[in-house]
Amino acid sequence: MAKTTKPKTSKAKAGSGAGQPAKTAAAAAPRQPGVERRRSHPLRAKNGHLSVLLTHDVPHVGRPGDLVKVKPGFARNYLLPQGLATFATPHNLRIVEKHRQRLRELEEARRADLLALAAQIAQRSLTIEANANEEGHLYGSVNADQIAAALHGEGFPITTENVRIEGPLKDLGLYTIKLHLGQDVETEVKLWVVPTHTEEAPA
Repeated sequence: MAKTTKPKTSKAKAGSGAGQPAKTAAAAAPRQPGVERRRSHPLRAKNGHLSVLLTHDVPHVGRPGDLVKVKPGFARNYLLPQGLATFATPHNLRIVEKHRQRLRELEEARRADLLALAAQIAQRSLTIEANANEEGHLYGSVNADQIAAALHGEGFPITTENVRIEGPLKDLGLYTIKLHLGQDVETEVKLWVVPTHTEEAPA
């Protein structure tokens, strides 16, 4: 009686089939570019918040150039579509830092100009004429508008908002007027309030 033998290929196939999924899974694990892109995507929330760069002033959130953390829905539905913020990418962060450096340089130049202006004003004195009685009390008063106008007439770019007085001046005399020029620069100017000059009638 002839002996029958089973083909050995079935065992090999079974063995190779059993081991194939494990090899495929092991090989595919490190290659997930789509997943990696999603993990590093700028809109992926971390700890429940997104980091975005503000391009405009947003009340209760921040000022232009601020790096803020907001809720994902607030960023996707409002800040980004309205152009109020952009992605906090390394490229954008570098742009913002360069912009901040430029602003710092402009602020320093502006402060130097204000200091020079303050020194010039401190060396000057103003005279404002006003109607007054014999006791020296003014019939009207001298206010911040008049002081700013007098300084402007002397060639100084001063506005009413720069003048710091507690109230209108109501008497003749010498006053020291404080001026706030901007940033942290302040100065003072001497102000003489004198009676209005009238030509005396010839004897």
